[in-house]
Amino acid sequence: MKKKDPRRSTSLIAHRYEPPAGFMAVPPPVHKASTVVFADTAALRARNWKEKTGYTYGLLGTPTTFTLEERIATLEGGVQTVLVPSGLAAITLVGMALLKSGDELLIPDNAYGPSKDFARHELARWDIAHRFYDPMDPASLRAAIGARTRLVWLEAPGSVTMEFPDLVALVGIARERGVTIALDNTWGAGLAFDPFAIGGGDEGSAPVAVDISVQALTKYPSGGADLLMGSVTTRDAALHQRLKGTNMRIGFGVGANDVELVLRSLPSLPLRYEAQARAGVELAHWWASRPEVAQVLHPALEGSPGHEHWTRLCSDAAGLFSIVFDERHARTRVDAFVDALKLFRIGYSWAGPVSLVVPYDLAQMRAQPRWTGTLVRFSIGLEAVEDLIDDCLQALPALAGD
Repeated sequence: MKKKDPRRSTSLIAHRYEPPAGFMAVPPPVHKASTVVFADTAALRARNWKEKTGYTYGLLGTPTTFTLEERIATLEGGVQTVLVPSGLAAITLVGMALLKSGDELLIPDNAYGPSKDFARHELARWDIAHRFYDPMDPASLRAAIGARTRLVWLEAPGSVTMEFPDLVALVGIARERGVTIALDNTWGAGLAFDPFAIGGGDEGSAPVAVDISVQALTKYPSGGADLLMGSVTTRDAALHQRLKGTNMRIGFGVGANDVELVLRSLPSLPLRYEAQARAGVELAHWWASRPEVAQVLHPALEGSPGHEHWTRLCSDAAGLFSIVFDERHARTRVDAFVDALKLFRIGYSWAGPVSLVVPYDLAQMRAQPRWTGTLVRFSIGLEAVEDLIDDCLQALPALAGD
């Protein structure tokens, strides 16, 4: 028997073949790496990852992640973007990068729940204070800003209850006091409005703009309900480097395969957003005609809180809305209605191809709930809206206990 060549493994690793350059295709190439190699020690010492002029380690960027960062920055109207493992990671990165012991941040009462919990727990342990303000009353924000306030969060519309605030007024108040402004722009997805030009000032003055826009790329940019990712976008170079430095030190990273999926989905983002928005408005109007419902909460519907602000600022609306059932329908009956739905699946998140539904207890969500009764949030997918209406109709008898 012939003896195995012990050098075969080396030839498999250090093979001399190099594929020819010049291959071009529609999808961006996918580069996977933890280790990045250098031509020589001079290149190793000279390489700069901070300005995207080179690569040093997979966690700090590859051609694939740089490509997605640049495209998200363009989508948001920003200049620089940092990718993180989830939308919540984007929120926590902002807090960790910009706040220190003794500082204070202000959060809208209707903000995304885990964002509020991050302030209540982790930030509180680091002696970083927080207060909640009423986003529908700009005077509430003005009164809350104090000498220690370093960061103001905005969310448009509010999580679950869908109130659309006067962003121009809120940004103006924070800007007057010199406070950094961050916006959760997941709902807008960079399409409904421009976070870096949400309103014009006097002729010749700079537009009203936030400092930071974050998104859960998990939602519309992905569109597949199959990955988690977030982004933090800015227009200020120094602020970007501060965020990027913190991101590096805490070791946030994203997988190349997930980045590939977002890059693949981005070209269809405007089409999906428009289709889901159109279906959402149609279904919301249908619910508004139903006697079982006390109110439909959708920024594009007249009478929904902040509709006038949405009208002035936005060109579209996400396929997301909530309904508040009349008080005569007990929570258990509302749960029975939700359980009876067949096309709508019960699950958190939104913006995927499958329509989702979740019931919420308003009393546990808000310091001062504006409504009584049980709220149900609908996320509209890509099914035919006629079928979604039929699904709601067939589930309604469960609401009455029939």
